[in-house]
Amino acid sequence: MTDKKQLRAEMRCARDAFVAAAPRALAVPAPLVAMLRTGMVVAAYVPIGSEADPASLVAAARTAGCRITLPHVVNRQTALTFLPWDEDAALVDGPFRLRQPASGAAPIAPDLVLTPLVAFDRALNRIGQGAGHYDRAFAQYPHAKRIGVAWSVQEVARIDADPWDAPLDAIVTEQEWITR
Repeated sequence: MTDKKQLRAEMRCARDAFVAAAPRALAVPAPLVAMLRTGMVVAAYVPIGSEADPASLVAAARTAGCRITLPHVVNRQTALTFLPWDEDAALVDGPFRLRQPASGAAPIAPDLVLTPLVAFDRALNRIGQGAGHYDRAFAQYPHAKRIGVAWSVQEVARIDADPWDAPLDAIVTEQEWITR
């Protein structure tokens, strides 16, 4: 059985050390580019701390003519929504140190979700921050492609998935594109 609290702490430390050791960036994998279509809605995020920065993936999505959304969180209990985001639009501080669009715009259903994570395994299971926001979003948008974004040091041998955990469709790291 995976002790998720302990694993989160260990993986955050590993991620922090990895990023502190040298500047890191994600290459844009060809399979991701092949998924992108004009008009597609891609949900991204603004990284917190040492989270892998999806900026290069967002740039590829914009080049392909995709619309970008970012998560908007109210609190731990309320499901996150995805609000449209123009790269020139100001972001506001949200809970949990999030940078997010101001509320007011209508939420948009994503076609593809670039999701941050704390740990992952080769079976495409993920452990997030622990509030369940992305698990609930995946349940709300079951047809959206779920792409984990992480550093290679966040990989673990095995994660015991809970019944509500939706596996990812792929994971991108600075080293590879991981699929089944």
